[in-house]
Amino acid sequence: MAKKIMKKFKLTLILLLVATVLFAQKSPRKQATAEIGNVTIDVDYGSPNVKERVIWGELVPYGKVWRAGANENTTFSFDEEVTIGDTTIEAGKYGFFIIPNENDDWVIILNSKNDAWGAFSYNETEDVLRITISPEFVDENQEELEYTIGNEGIQFSWEKIKIVIPIQ
Repeated sequence: MAKKIMKKFKLTLILLLVATVLFAQKSPRKQATAEIGNVTIDVDYGSPNVKERVIWGELVPYGKVWRAGANENTTFSFDEEVTIGDTTIEAGKYGFFIIPNENDDWVIILNSKNDAWGAFSYNETEDVLRITISPEFVDENQEELEYTIGNEGIQFSWEKIKIVIPIQ
């Protein structure tokens, strides 16, 4: 009887170990939530690491729509209307995308579709915002993709790039 219980216990441990290895998220979901003025802003994103890879131009190709995170779409949520650039954005949840460009400003996109996996089903006709922003190139490497929210807006940081999306 004790042998049978021990065998089941070992099998359970092995299954737990396999499940842990298989389902461990390499790019965990993270959230940044804060207020700018009276508006609560929430950013939900998958946070990959650089891991000694070339990010811009290789892992994330120049000139192509990118989901601005890993796995499921990155989303921005606003509980009241905001202004980004010259565009008023209604309260709601939006898919967030970036088009990085090698020697030019980057394109920042909010899209009405907020529940996709990656940019595979991205459709430009569903854009509610499309603006260009100059990326800031920094010396220090940001290993893990990160979004933060401050008084100036939403900041995206990864590898040696920082972008601030101005929110009013």
